Amino acid sequence: MSAAAQPAMDDMFSAQPDPDLEIFEDSKGRQYVRRSAITDVGLAYFRKPYPSEPITKHDVFYYVYGILHSPEYRERYANNLRKELPRIPRCRVASDFWHFSRAGRELGDLHVNYESVPMYTGCVIDAPDDLAPMDYRVQKMRFAKKKDPDTGKSINDRSTVIYNDKITIRYIPAAAWEYSVESRPALAWVMERQGVRTDKASGIVNDANDWAIETMGNPRYPLELFLRVVTISLETVRIVAALPALDLYEGAE
Repeated sequence: MSAAAQPAMDDMFSAQPDPDLEIFEDSKGRQYVRRSAITDVGLAYFRKPYPSEPITKHDVFYYVYGILHSPEYRERYANNLRKELPRIPRCRVASDFWHFSRAGRELGDLHVNYESVPMYTGCVIDAPDDLAPMDYRVQKMRFAKKKDPDTGKSINDRSTVIYNDKITIRYIPAAAWEYSVESRPALAWVMERQGVRTDKASGIVNDANDWAIETMGNPRYPLELFLRVVTISLETVRIVAALPALDLYEGAE
């Protein structure tokens, strides 16, 4: 997409006061004014193909989030996305705009509120019945191993994660590994970050168990987070798979 295909990005996405948005307070009583990062110019740009539709700035925000998850969008504009900020096309028909916007809203709710997403119940947690709080301590999650039927070599079994020496997570759906963040499965990030790591340069120890106990008040937090991210991953894959094909508006500004 060329720069001439749409208004300048600074005109479309820049902080500006919005008199329709509320003043709110933080926990200490300090007042803030909520500002929209989508300008009136940007809103008019996305409304133009369907002038009778009651599109709001929130709808546009979630439309952008939805279309950024489109595999077709990512593939079609891969070269642009490697070199510059993403340019957001408009759909030809309003129904596709709303589909992307609703999908973006669902995805945003999942990804922002990840700590309150229900834990996936399809996995089997192989563990003793009498686990104490200290038994949920995790040093480093790792995959179980299985034999490759073609080569006979030992490979990772991504359906099974060994949480620690007392807890094993079994029957992780293969589709849960399809949702990636920065070209890496979201579950892989959980496996890496929820454990004990020592920074080589500084020697500082990052212990997720301390966060679980001291901040979250829940020694099971790393295990529960893994199961929540299974749900998030499966739901994200489902929503993305249902996104419409890119049928773009080619009209004038």
